[in-house]
Amino acid sequence: MTGRSPRRRALAPAAVLAAAGLALTACSGGGNADAAATPGSGGGAGSSASSAAGGSPKLTVTGAYMPQPVGDLAAGFLVVHNAGTGDDALTSVTSPLSDSVTIHKTVGNRMVEVKSFDVPPGGSLDLARGGNHIMLMGIAHPPKQGQSIELDLHFKRTGAIKVTVPVKAANYQPPATP
Repeated sequence: MTGRSPRRRALAPAAVLAAAGLALTACSGGGNADAAATPGSGGGAGSSASSAAGGSPKLTVTGAYMPQPVGDLAAGFLVVHNAGTGDDALTSVTSPLSDSVTIHKTVGNRMVEVKSFDVPPGGSLDLARGGNHIMLMGIAHPPKQGQSIELDLHFKRTGAIKVTVPVKAANYQPPATP
């Protein structure tokens, strides 16, 4: 026993979810094209990775950004494009910024953690304000606007893609895509 009452232990996850909900309250919009993505380690925007199996996915990541966190929670947004003939799935995200990185969908006004997001052949996965997104929790040293963070996106077939994510103003709204 940690000395905390059962009621306090039960309220702790609710407090984290409430704080995360507040962090996403300003969510509404799409992405930009400032991120770099490559399989394994750093690279230029629009780099790709593919699986050796038939019907291979061919993934690129664009539009990545993180609004400057106002506390120990942050959200990440980006678009994963699949120009290949095979499907893939984003199964997890890791970052040196946080030991607790999860992926969520938004249902109504609630965030729901999910195990994966599909990336269909010839399609894309849009992680955007107000919708599907990446959550980083328990950030000890929140990054400031103008800095960048690293994310490793882990895919079922493609493996890991390292993405450099610029930190934007907390109220940043990416330009609309045509």
